[in-house]
Amino acid sequence: MLGLRLPLSLLIALGLGLQWAAWAAPAFQATVLSIGDGDTLRVSNGQQRITIRLACIDAPEMAQSPHGQQARQALQMRLAVGRPVTIQPQSIDRYGRTVAEVISDTNVNLALVEDGLAFAYLRYLGTCDAAAYLEAEQRARRHRFGVWRVPGGLTRPWDFRRGRRSARIPDGTI
Repeated sequence: MLGLRLPLSLLIALGLGLQWAAWAAPAFQATVLSIGDGDTLRVSNGQQRITIRLACIDAPEMAQSPHGQQARQALQMRLAVGRPVTIQPQSIDRYGRTVAEVISDTNVNLALVEDGLAFAYLRYLGTCDAAAYLEAEQRARRHRFGVWRVPGGLTRPWDFRRGRRSARIPDGTI
């Protein structure tokens, strides 16, 4: 044994599969380049181009028409191309995207939930103010904003993706 001693926070980050540089990264200023969907955008920080996955929320998929398109349009309205934003990184996801809260005039992630255009992503709320996100979702539900207008409820994006993945798995027949 080499006697290597790593800080507990580094061990936790590695254990969660996170890249340490993003986990420890301080907030930074960036400029909006484009909006991918209701919870993904591209920004520039100097010469660096960064894909951002909005932390602690999950917006309807584009295939969940019309809700995916509505979430994307709402994000485009809040974050016009060229707009300066503050990025508060939390981690790097398995696709290499920086998972972050995005601050413009307000916390954009939280505002999308409050407007009923995204769900609080329960599985990943540990890095955000969970109570604020859950309260925002409850207000949107109570007022029947956005996705909460759907009679019987909208399939959650994580369940929608899981259903699409399992539909693509071959059943073993020839």
